[in-house]
Amino acid sequence: METALIKAKTGVAGLDDILVGGLAPGHVFLMEGSPGTGKTTIALSFLMSGAEIGERGLYITLSETEKELRTGARSHGWDLGDAIEVSELVPPESLLDPDSQQSLLYSSDLELGETTKAIFDAFERIQPSRVVLDSLSEIRLLAQSSLRYRRQILALKHFFATKNVTVLLLDDLTTDTMDKTVHSIAHGVIKLEELAPEYGSERRRLRIMKYRGQSFRGGYHDMVIKNGGVQVFPRLVASEHRIPFARMQMTSGIGELDALVGGGLEQGSSTLVLGPAGTGKSTFCFQFAVAAVARGEKVAMFIFDEELGLLFDRTKALGMDLEAMRDAGLLLIEQVDAAELSPGEFAHRVRDRVDSSDAKTVVIDSLNGYQAAMPAEGALTLHIHELIQYLNRRGTTTFLTVAQHGLVGDMKSPVDLTYIADTVILLRYFEALGKVRRAVSVIKKRTGRHEDTIREYKIGVTGLILGPPLKEFQGVLRGVPTFIGSSEGGPRSVPEGML
Repeated sequence: METALIKAKTGVAGLDDILVGGLAPGHVFLMEGSPGTGKTTIALSFLMSGAEIGERGLYITLSETEKELRTGARSHGWDLGDAIEVSELVPPESLLDPDSQQSLLYSSDLELGETTKAIFDAFERIQPSRVVLDSLSEIRLLAQSSLRYRRQILALKHFFATKNVTVLLLDDLTTDTMDKTVHSIAHGVIKLEELAPEYGSERRRLRIMKYRGQSFRGGYHDMVIKNGGVQVFPRLVASEHRIPFARMQMTSGIGELDALVGGGLEQGSSTLVLGPAGTGKSTFCFQFAVAAVARGEKVAMFIFDEELGLLFDRTKALGMDLEAMRDAGLLLIEQVDAAELSPGEFAHRVRDRVDSSDAKTVVIDSLNGYQAAMPAEGALTLHIHELIQYLNRRGTTTFLTVAQHGLVGDMKSPVDLTYIADTVILLRYFEALGKVRRAVSVIKKRTGRHEDTIREYKIGVTGLILGPPLKEFQGVLRGVPTFIGSSEGGPRSVPEGML
């Protein structure tokens, strides 16, 4: 079977994984995309990968000069050396002279024939194992008709097939984007795309449109071009990552909070903390994270909305020295710029931190910032679902925060993820006795029982302080509660001196 063949690796991180090993040797592949999507960089990486195992490579360019190619390679720290030959095909000088134009024979006929002969001659001279032809747009223009273009590509395919060489054809789609002639001829098709969001840097992605006789990872995969080449982030499939682990209970170190969540949170579960701005969503997550560090476990945090220096100062005032935990190597904390990061790259970053450090707790604060990196809300739900499932199946406990719109009364979330999370903690402001107070409740827990009460809490110099259940108030979650307890002595549910 072809899947057992030793494939020609592209040398692009992530792409070989999507292609299940690389390109099948001895076949012609098409890589298409508009200018700037990374075709040349991937093609050079493909030839460099072959050079590393002693295979000669030939880059035939009809659109770029050899100097431009070598300069582009040097920008990534690559030296093409002697193992990769660059053949720059240019029209004969006579064809560029208007005085020597043929009157009975179109110049395009001469150019197409001369170009094809130059390609064959370059191959026979170099005898490479890998060939890149850049780009098909020039051949399509010379052919002038779909029939001649198809015959020309078939001639190239049959020639290379007899030589048992792996060929990568590049198409910049600048002539006829509707012409799918090569799609039916090529053994496989890789499509590159560049998206321009309304704000932030450009986003790039690729998709394997076709691969004959070979399974591959379908769908779109985010990618970036950076110093050192292209990096592709394979779409995360949670079902492929499951490891056995013992499910233990994670406690927060605060008795009242642990009682509220039914004694603790189960390892390998996900918790969503909902509430308006300023209610302390991050603090609740940090409380569990600090308790995990105290047990000797590693924690990974991804912060979207707050500058790390300010975060360290703020949490230190609450008795949580996150900076010291980071310096000790127990806390891996990273500030994420949603405008510069694609969803696929973020998922890859989370995987890399968890796998390399064996972190058992992950905090993502917040999904509002993560949503800014998403093209659509529907895609956000799918990305988060796969990421949470991946972390859960590795025995990692995940905490996520979502800031709801509004302060009191009816709240609206920018995205509804309550059905995905195993546990949902709801935070609310409420007005009582002339003060704005805070209340917490657990509205969902899949993995066991939890309190159905509402507790008042305070964020003080020692961190979170939770009071007993608010049994004498009604309507706390609506923001304006009604006191239904005994009128003597006031609301005894709130401990004296708590607020």
